[in-house]
Amino acid sequence: MAILNILKFPDPRLRTRAEPVAAVDAAIDRLVGDLLETLYQAPGIGLAASQVNVHKRVIVLDLSEAKDDPLVLINPQLELSGELVETDEGCLSVPGFYEPVTRRAHTSVKALDRQGKPFSMQADGLLSVCIQHECDHLEGKLFVDYLSNLKRTRIQKKLLKSQRADA
Repeated sequence: MAILNILKFPDPRLRTRAEPVAAVDAAIDRLVGDLLETLYQAPGIGLAASQVNVHKRVIVLDLSEAKDDPLVLINPQLELSGELVETDEGCLSVPGFYEPVTRRAHTSVKALDRQGKPFSMQADGLLSVCIQHECDHLEGKLFVDYLSNLKRTRIQKKLLKSQRADA
């Protein structure tokens, strides 16, 4: 397994729409392992393949404190319901920023697991928010897209300045 480089906003590759996974094979299993290792190293609670410049419909999540309960969603399909809830969100691709984002409270998910078996699940609370956030990445969308132009531009300028200083 390998720790992958996480793309940082405003990298245009983050805007690429991910392609469906045709077959869950050894390459996808290796990608899932690399995504989990990268997620735990970061550290974070969710990571989409798009964030590491692999434009396949794969996300990994782990909300457990011990980081020992990973959830893998391949080709996820969402159905959102419930009231709108506002939650502070952050992102490994937008490091250091947390802003309120409004999303639906409940998520129904159909996906393939790491072995390629179909399953469905219900999520609410933080898990629902995290699934929606990571699935946005698969569509080339970031949480900053939910913010005002002013806030998004300010975050972009700060990140670009930070990236130049690190280079």
